[in-house]
Amino acid sequence: MIIFLLMLGVLGVSASGPIMAATAAPALAIAFWRNALGALIMGGPAAVSKRSEFTSLRRRDFYRLSVAAVALALHFACFVTALKLTSVAAATALVCLQVAWIALFNALRGSRPSTAVVLGLGVAFVGVVIITGFDLSLSSEALLGDVLALAGGALAGIYQMAGAAARRTMSTGTYTTLCYGGCAVILLGMCLLLQQPLTGFPPEAWLGILAVTLVAQIMGHSVFNHLLAVMSPLVVSMVILLEIPGAALLAAVFLDEQLPAGTYAGLGLILVGLAVVVRGQGRRRTRKTALEIAGGPPPVLGGN
Repeated sequence: MIIFLLMLGVLGVSASGPIMAATAAPALAIAFWRNALGALIMGGPAAVSKRSEFTSLRRRDFYRLSVAAVALALHFACFVTALKLTSVAAATALVCLQVAWIALFNALRGSRPSTAVVLGLGVAFVGVVIITGFDLSLSSEALLGDVLALAGGALAGIYQMAGAAARRTMSTGTYTTLCYGGCAVILLGMCLLLQQPLTGFPPEAWLGILAVTLVAQIMGHSVFNHLLAVMSPLVVSMVILLEIPGAALLAAVFLDEQLPAGTYAGLGLILVGLAVVVRGQGRRRTRKTALEIAGGPPPVLGGN
């Protein structure tokens, strides 16, 4: 059963890029409807079973939710726009660098990275240089898409870090409902400010928006959220990296996306580099846990 859920989750997140790239609607509109519908779908059960959680939220919870929602909104704005400018394979690989961004952010906050993490970041960076170099030779538009995808990955890293802090006091249903809802409100404001239409799309576009909501937002991400309860985050993170070749394969089959051979080499290096980063972070957590067990429980610093 777990293997089936893993395959389902990988298929869901891998289909995200190709579906959004093929959807004939403005980037911000796709991002808005994906999050608005996701909030409604997740909010129904949560409103019934987690009502007390919603009423017991404190100022700290709303601060964490706000950071996560803003980062998620900007992430989707960058990523969906990138999909319209560069290849699905390149955009997906570059946005998946969120794992590397988290390692970098932790280093900037004083957490010394392991040798494996530094090595993995170096390999992934070489992959980025290869992809952007080939895209620059194709068009400046593709290069802009690469830059937006990189920014989307950094914003996804901030979203994950803020979300991890928020999840300490909130269940999955409560957190996703409020975060997706807040993200949708921000994206709605961006659509109105930039005068991007939210309706009037052809039926095929609405099918694409519904598909990316159900397949990527609900089936993909919700399955992985469920698996975190029965599998280690390290294993789940490793499996999610299959989104990179998965998206490239789906784009090649359904969108007839042909890429230079060098771009595939860059994708491979990013995949290898991120795998090294994830494994390096996993070993660091294992050693830290072993030290805490040997020395007793860690001290509680402040209240949550």
